Amino acid sequence: MSSSLRRRIWGNANPSDSPPKAADQQLVRLSKAQSSQSPKYRKRRNGFIFFLGGLFGIMAAGFFANRSDLIDFPEFGDLSMDSLMDILPASFMQDARDMARGERETVNYDSFSVGLNLLAQGIRANHPVIMVPGVISTGLESWGTTNSTRQYFRKRLWGSWSMMRALVLDKEGWKRHIMLDKDTGLDPPDGIKLRAAQGFDAADFFITGYWIWNKILENLATIGYDPTNSFTAAYDWRLSYENLEVRDQYFTRLKIYIEMAYQVSNKKVVVISHSMGSQVLFYFFHWVAAADGGGGGDGWVDKYVDSWINISGCMLGALKGLPAVLSGEMKDTAQLNAFAVYGLEKFLSKDERAEIFRAMPGISSMLPMGGNAVWGNATWAPDDLPGQNVSFGPFLNFKFRNGTTQHANLTVEDSLSYLGNVTEPWYGRMVGRSYSNGVAHTTAEVEANEKDPRKWINPLETRLPLAPNLKIYCFYGIGKPTERSYFYRRSENPFSNLNITIDTSLTQDNIDHGVVLGEGDGTVNLLSVGYMCNKGWKMHRYNPAGVKVNVYEMPHEPERFSPRGGPNTGDHVDILGRQSLNDLILRVAGGRGEDIGENIVSDIGKYAERVEIREEDEYL
Repeated sequence: MSSSLRRRIWGNANPSDSPPKAADQQLVRLSKAQSSQSPKYRKRRNGFIFFLGGLFGIMAAGFFANRSDLIDFPEFGDLSMDSLMDILPASFMQDARDMARGERETVNYDSFSVGLNLLAQGIRANHPVIMVPGVISTGLESWGTTNSTRQYFRKRLWGSWSMMRALVLDKEGWKRHIMLDKDTGLDPPDGIKLRAAQGFDAADFFITGYWIWNKILENLATIGYDPTNSFTAAYDWRLSYENLEVRDQYFTRLKIYIEMAYQVSNKKVVVISHSMGSQVLFYFFHWVAAADGGGGGDGWVDKYVDSWINISGCMLGALKGLPAVLSGEMKDTAQLNAFAVYGLEKFLSKDERAEIFRAMPGISSMLPMGGNAVWGNATWAPDDLPGQNVSFGPFLNFKFRNGTTQHANLTVEDSLSYLGNVTEPWYGRMVGRSYSNGVAHTTAEVEANEKDPRKWINPLETRLPLAPNLKIYCFYGIGKPTERSYFYRRSENPFSNLNITIDTSLTQDNIDHGVVLGEGDGTVNLLSVGYMCNKGWKMHRYNPAGVKVNVYEMPHEPERFSPRGGPNTGDHVDILGRQSLNDLILRVAGGRGEDIGENIVSDIGKYAERVEIREEDEYL
């Protein structure tokens, strides 16, 4: 990444009040020292995680093998946690203890310290805060009371150990609960009823010990936030955005939350969104103004919302979402060894995973937007690097066999069409009536799209709210290899309904087990998190009110002995615990957002200029 693009502008603020320069400077000082160690550590960490994943898959495979006429593993019959600990290698157990000890020592690195530092500088709770979580952040609990659902009443079937237990002991029952009705996209029949957990408990931890929003909550509390001036707007991320309102009245409730917070405090609200939550909020901005939606009119956002903190927002989708619904795969499954793959496939096959993902319409909101204009054509992509052997432009690549190809290579645009052709008709209907992935090249198109709810999640087809006083802060991580394109081959499994599968045998150049890696935060690509913030929202048709947009990129520099990356991680989820991010959030919430300038260290400016989307007058 080009250091010449790095810029930091802090205005005339007192140096002692500057955002955490020390942390960012420490990143620079440590980067060289850690660069030789990080790959080894990452390999060790990934080995540990994949060992656990493989072990879980093997145990699950054994569990179901005991019920199979084809395979018999009697050794699994008496397996307990104690006996499992006895058979694990001593070196593995020592590594696990070392990593756990390192996590305990580093997990408190920022607990309250960021807030305490700002409190000493006189920064205190100012604007009411509303948090909109991302896709995995919100727990889903059962509220069904029929015979088939009563055993799970008020138990979380997503985001708890109850989920793991149900998945192992009652896989088919868990699948019936977690999947929505394929025709309506709403609750399935038979009284099954999952709802998003509410309150701070909904998103502070995913499962016990795995924090998500907990660090932000700790630091917000330190400067004076509590349940009276901060809220978590959790939602059922499985639902299409239209059905969030139809079934749960989610956007109506969010509108009431914001208006109530404003009326009680006489202060505009700061809304913090993460990942998919940024799409949800962007959709809300359109819904709340629309006559057929919230009926607030074009001035509603300007009246009630001071700032939008957009953390790792997948504004143009997440490329890994397409192979997830196409073949039930992604990098995490492609990199598993053969033994772990066997356990995983025995437990949840690719067919089952693809079916589950497709029956969660909210997941399909993250299919990539912008087509070839953003993601490249058959030979070239805006984020191709000099000397790169495999272009990012062809998104789905098919290996040549015996001088012929199984299928033509497909761009992102072609891949979406291919997905529609090979999936079930109900899936194509659901995606078609819920979302749009194109580009509006004129102001007239953008304004017409304000009346089409299918386009409200797409910032390339609709505009920012007409709120000249709104401030947007784009905070995201960079520098962690992220899925950018894939190599596929024909599936050789005669029992699979899927025609193709990732070619995991291919590892060369920038291809890792059939996955081509590019720039991003490990989950969302740089073009998705960065294009609109750095270029798109500088175009008049997408930002006619001239909303101010600030960008602060955070390099991924993980600590060697911290499983979650430590205080300087740029990982898509772990960034929520990053010290400098917490500092910036608290400054905006405390009314000091004007002190924050830009910090751009990637080549997003160069890539954005290559994207084939221009100001309207440039097309004339």
